[in-house]
Amino acid sequence: MAQQILRSWGRVLAAPADVVDMPAAAAPFPALPAGSSSLLPFGKGRSYGDSCLNPGGALLRTKNLDHFISFDKDTGILVCEAGVQLADILRVIVPQGWFLPVTPGTRFVTVGGAIANDVHGKNHHRNGAFGCHVRRFELLRSNNERLICSAEENADWFSATIGGIGLTGLITWVELQMQPISGPWMDVETLHFSSLDEFGKLTAESDSRFEYVVAWLDCSDAVGRGIFFRANHSAETEQYKKPLCLSLPVVPPVSFVNNLSIKLFNTLYNKKSDGSSRAHYEPFFYPLDGVGNWNRIYGPKGFYQYQCVIPARHGLAPIQEMLAAVSKNGMSSFLSVLKGFGSKPSPGMMSFPCEGVTLALDFANTGASVQRLFAALDEIVAGVDGRLYPAKDGRMSGALFRAGYPVLEKFSTFVDPAFSSGFWRRVMEGK
Repeated sequence: MAQQILRSWGRVLAAPADVVDMPAAAAPFPALPAGSSSLLPFGKGRSYGDSCLNPGGALLRTKNLDHFISFDKDTGILVCEAGVQLADILRVIVPQGWFLPVTPGTRFVTVGGAIANDVHGKNHHRNGAFGCHVRRFELLRSNNERLICSAEENADWFSATIGGIGLTGLITWVELQMQPISGPWMDVETLHFSSLDEFGKLTAESDSRFEYVVAWLDCSDAVGRGIFFRANHSAETEQYKKPLCLSLPVVPPVSFVNNLSIKLFNTLYNKKSDGSSRAHYEPFFYPLDGVGNWNRIYGPKGFYQYQCVIPARHGLAPIQEMLAAVSKNGMSSFLSVLKGFGSKPSPGMMSFPCEGVTLALDFANTGASVQRLFAALDEIVAGVDGRLYPAKDGRMSGALFRAGYPVLEKFSTFVDPAFSSGFWRRVMEGK
């Protein structure tokens, strides 16, 4: 079997792997290819770091697990195979008056990947993480044992698999609960803020009135200014024009992202007017999906995303420290997102969100300079018992991972002995 070189979404990390296609949900577990030390489920490869890569091993691709099994338009209960994309689900359910209860910033991920990373969205303060809306699923282990997992049946496997970064086995099919909507339109309010204190006040007053809340930060300075977006599904049913989708056809020879281009972007974006508007759900939830292969703008060296969560008891002071560290290191983030996490717990024992605030920063891969910045940010996060998001990570230390996920020892007992990943080996074997 010929190996393929696969890159994660950040395009910094690449690894050769034997690629095995799971032929069908009911098929027996495929044999491990000769010479491969382990196996890892692989959906769309939208993880930013090495949690979706398996150097020296094999990837079990789920592209054939793309079938819908049932959808009850009266209750909103959907059953589908794990390789179905969120985009496919939306095409089916939105015209029937339903929506995903939780969605990340891209719709081009599989259901299995959404569970494995327990993705979160702009409504965490209301709905929690994706795992909160998973009713049950089937887990296929490498010994061909099939487990139906739910909060009532095989509850420990249910908890370990949600947020389990694909290591407990292969999810074959899933039963999910959707939420009702009137149509595809969003009522959006846009507000500028000039400090993190102002962001905190806007968050506090918005959480009870708006289902979706998120902020963009201007990382060109350490002040903490930005733009606050809050929205609800609209009752409006009038048809509006959907946005066009562009695409970046090739990887440019150099990165389009540098301090100058970021400063220009921030200046232009800050001119966005305050006020109310109506928007289609696609540009509101998935602004980057409007540019195909947008990750190529960082050039051949790729980029890192650094996403952390700061527990609520520490307030916003650590975020201010992180912005100061970015500024001190002479760097700036092109895409900087700040939002609150609510108190609703996920059933996943390794789920990333906890009550507090999460900051996501994108940085071009500039080598030693960006690694020095990450070391400074790690120190701040570790000092307040925060954690980093495995789905976005490609470089955190094993010590920081173990400190951020105190249930790691318990989770490790559920890892399938035939499964592994570049991320897992790095954080479990590294200091």
